[in-house]
Amino acid sequence: MNSTRKVLLALVVLVSLAGCDTENQPAEPIRIRVPMGYVANVQFAPWYVAVERGYFADEGIEIEFDYSWETNGVRLVGAGELPFAVASGDQVLLARAQGLPVVTVANWWRRFPVAVITLESSGISDVGDLAGRIVGIPETFGASYIGWRALGNAVGIDDEDVQLEVIGYNQVAALVEGLVDAAVVYANNEPIQLKHKDYDVVTFAVADYANLVSNGIITNEDTIRDNPELIEAFIRAFVKGLSDTLADPDAAFEICRGYVEGLDANETVQRAVLEATLQYWQGERLCWSDLETWEETATVTLRAGLLSAAVNAEECFSNDYLP
Repeated sequence: MNSTRKVLLALVVLVSLAGCDTENQPAEPIRIRVPMGYVANVQFAPWYVAVERGYFADEGIEIEFDYSWETNGVRLVGAGELPFAVASGDQVLLARAQGLPVVTVANWWRRFPVAVITLESSGISDVGDLAGRIVGIPETFGASYIGWRALGNAVGIDDEDVQLEVIGYNQVAALVEGLVDAAVVYANNEPIQLKHKDYDVVTFAVADYANLVSNGIITNEDTIRDNPELIEAFIRAFVKGLSDTLADPDAAFEICRGYVEGLDANETVQRAVLEATLQYWQGERLCWSDLETWEETATVTLRAGLLSAAVNAEECFSNDYLP
């Protein structure tokens, strides 16, 4: 064999080996930024568990949590700039009414968490007692307002029957200082804080009066069409984290320490918040959506004047990607 042929053969062997080495290397993970719609919190425990235990990594996904208030996750997903975000059912309805093709593919919160609360000392013991009282609400849009309107519709109270005041997310202080008689809150949060301050609280849970869609994972119709495997992988990883959190909330809380600042200083309350939240995620099948709940949410949103036209509830969700 002459020297030229030897060199060529050596080059072929080197190229072949290089090819084999490349084939054996793991593929680069898909990096996905997920708008969460809220600050880092123990209520995101299933996400933290799924990341820490490698469930997303096993699916070839790397997660970046986006807690920014300025990030409009629904708009970004609807425009195809991001594949996923956390969003509530009313946001999906409003987006689709505006032509944004977003779809809930995992109904994470199976029970609607909004409630109206009052201190026992207010003398309010029935929802009907709210008439003529000052009711504080974070804003007159979004899940809090939808929940308030659903409760009002169920018992025959309109906005005009109360003094509805926008107070932001200062419900605990507003109640304690007597600035409002009642407040629209999240039942798994503010009541816990008040009870740990030794206040007796009366709670009117919206879910006891109406079935509404709460927070879930949304995607867009382009991703559904072009990359359903990514949706399945993403939801599969999340549901594993959710299942683990429900099975062992203490371990999930410990994982939260690496993601949520200030847990050590407020551990008792935050543990109680996580424990209170578990019931809102539970269901016979995790993350399942049902048409009846979506239809009721659409009806309430339309009656509240937040939708300019009716939206087809069947197009708002899919259970096809659940494990």
